Amino acid sequence: MKIVITGAAGLIGWHTAVRLHARLCAARFRGEPAPHDMVLLDHAGFEADETLHAALRGADAVLHFGGVNRAGSDAEVEAANPAIARRLVEACRRAGALPHIVYANSTHAASDTPYGRSKRIAGEILAGLGGRYSDLVLPHIFGEGAKPRYNNVTATFIEATIAGQRPEVNPEGRVALLHAGAAAETALEAVLTGQTGRITPEARPMGVPDLLDRLAAFHDGYQRNIFPDLADDFTRRLFNTYRAALYPAGFPRPLKLNTDARGTLFEAVKGGGGGQTFLSWTEPGVTRGEHFHLGKVERFLVLEGEALIRIRRVLGGPVWDYRVDGKTPAPVDMPTLHTHNITNIGDRPLLTLFWTHDLFDPAAPDTYADPV
Repeated sequence: MKIVITGAAGLIGWHTAVRLHARLCAARFRGEPAPHDMVLLDHAGFEADETLHAALRGADAVLHFGGVNRAGSDAEVEAANPAIARRLVEACRRAGALPHIVYANSTHAASDTPYGRSKRIAGEILAGLGGRYSDLVLPHIFGEGAKPRYNNVTATFIEATIAGQRPEVNPEGRVALLHAGAAAETALEAVLTGQTGRITPEARPMGVPDLLDRLAAFHDGYQRNIFPDLADDFTRRLFNTYRAALYPAGFPRPLKLNTDARGTLFEAVKGGGGGQTFLSWTEPGVTRGEHFHLGKVERFLVLEGEALIRIRRVLGGPVWDYRVDGKTPAPVDMPTLHTHNITNIGDRPLLTLFWTHDLFDPAAPDTYADPV
């Protein structure tokens, strides 16, 4: 199956691409054939005729996440999304393709505003292509990699919270929140099952002040080395979104050492609702890891020896290097949707404590081999 993602550099596009990449990594690890071909189109690729037509030739599905939510004027906003939809439909016809289109629509499409009309008309144009069509109606989206101060209230609140600020908010304001990963999974499920028509993923309703309070509680606890209870999927996804905004400068995180004549004591990890802790010895020059997680919260804490921890955003980006030493214990927590490893750079065995928020399940490990 050939799957094309438009708006691949955007929030939902990247989360979807990472999940497709994870399936490719899992198949490769098991020695199985690739389950699909994936073509990612950012703005430049979508605007280049040759690139767009090549992407669409033989396409079985198009996950259409590309679009415009703000511009210089209301008229520009209203015209933008229909124009993008027409270009996609015309390109499909030129390429001789009739793919299943999953369109990232908005709850605003029901409103009589420039943006609402823009999204609604774009959907009508896409449905007119004549193939399978899924109208994925999305509420407020949050997730790792979201841009603050860019039409994303959660990311904006997280940025302010980390900076020690408390924004003024409407005490009566409400949002319906959906993680970008959940939106991605819903879009992929529509393609794999052939589901068409209107699809409305279940969102979490919340008061705007409540959202801000919850993020502030995350920040206050995490500064004291306390994880919230991560048993609830929504809480874990919101916490992972908060954590993602702390990288790369927020790590390593030095621990408070309690030292007296008897020796030294420190707390390795607190909270999280349970989970699993294990220790490993790693010989000099050996690297562990080389994988990423979609939802797992994971901590690396070197207890003896010297190590280099490396982290990279999945599907590209700079590599972040963290040198850590057991003499001054300082954990580095692995961000979700980022591949990572740890290498013993010392001349003696490396002792590392690893902690995850849940018990390892061999049937669903949430671990995808991918070199940093």
